[in-house]
Amino acid sequence: MDRLWAPWRSEYIRNPGIGCLFCEELKKKDYTETLILEKWERAFTIMNRYPYNNGHLMIASIRHIGLMEDLNDDEVLEMNRLMTRAIKALNYSMKPQGFNIGINQGQVAGAGVVSHIHVHVVPRWLGDTNYMPILSNTKVVSEALLATYKKIKEGLKKIDNP
Repeated sequence: MDRLWAPWRSEYIRNPGIGCLFCEELKKKDYTETLILEKWERAFTIMNRYPYNNGHLMIASIRHIGLMEDLNDDEVLEMNRLMTRAIKALNYSMKPQGFNIGINQGQVAGAGVVSHIHVHVVPRWLGDTNYMPILSNTKVVSEALLATYKKIKEGLKKIDNP
């Protein structure tokens, strides 16, 4: 496989962090730095620092828990409400043509963070898998994370104040 230089990735490789990334980000006060878009009582929405596509978001419970079936009804409802808001904000700010929405529960299912349940919301566009993944097994994300963060925050404001 060929490699595409991605300096942002080296920070993660050198220092993947200790503990749960979701819990660690929740402890910080600067939501722009942590890329947390919304935090409610039982759940929050955060951008993925290593996105599959522009605008890749994750909705996670506040409570550190690894299994969907161990969430209480209020947590499930709040996560779903945040997911709906995330989709509306992405529709407003980025105009995707579709979404991949999913949960990878457990390491064998592909969960990168096994101990803290979260839902992936990945916006998709026709042709967003250009030639790079096919010819060189490389995915290209074309927009800086903070630029995308600002767009999605604007989308959240718009859905609150139509």
